[in-house]
Amino acid sequence: MTTTSLHTQAAVPDVWHHYGRARADTDRTVPGTFHWVWAQNGGPEVEVLGDITSLVVADLGAGAARHAAHLVTHYAPARVDAIDASPAQYAMACDLYGHLAPRLRTVHADATDHLDAHPDEYDVLYSVFGSLDFVDPRRLLPAAARALRPGGLLAASTLGQYLGGAPAEPDVHHADIPARTPDGAPATMRRWVLQETVWTKLLDEVGFTKISVDRLPPAVPSARAADTLLVRAYRQP
Repeated sequence: MTTTSLHTQAAVPDVWHHYGRARADTDRTVPGTFHWVWAQNGGPEVEVLGDITSLVVADLGAGAARHAAHLVTHYAPARVDAIDASPAQYAMACDLYGHLAPRLRTVHADATDHLDAHPDEYDVLYSVFGSLDFVDPRRLLPAAARALRPGGLLAASTLGQYLGGAPAEPDVHHADIPARTPDGAPATMRRWVLQETVWTKLLDEVGFTKISVDRLPPAVPSARAADTLLVRAYRQP
């Protein structure tokens, strides 16, 4: 697989070490579907991105790169960069989908750092509960605007409220949520769960246009279910 490693924080425990590991042990297939909603069981699919034929695309916070693998296998982008700052997630993506190179390229990097280093490179940026949730949007969104080509699309799904039902934040505040280090010790990570109007304001402030935020309720309500916010915005042409 074509790989790129641009940013490493060896001293920081990888709190994503355990995520997706059990699935990777038993499921090495390329997913047959692409879902934006939290439960990954319905709602809009790849049509949100439009026609990506021959376009350069990046998945921000790609994890094991399952969504990126779906795009490369079932559509015809010029390239999809699956970007993730976690060493464990990066290694998992390389292991699962190395056979999809060179159209799938894994990148081990902080999303903001990578985008800052690649101005005007991407036609489409997307995040499925990825970097838009876990990177300060005051850093990420300006970098995304610079990395998109004029008229390029940013599309992302993020939580519409906290898991468990607490409302989203009315301002740009993060929550510290439970996580584990690779050795299983308790840790926390930051997550931004923001109201629709906050996302719209942040995107507008950095120059995005045609901004929309759609709320998608869960198909099956439960204690851990959550609404999904589907965010779309375009760089100024």
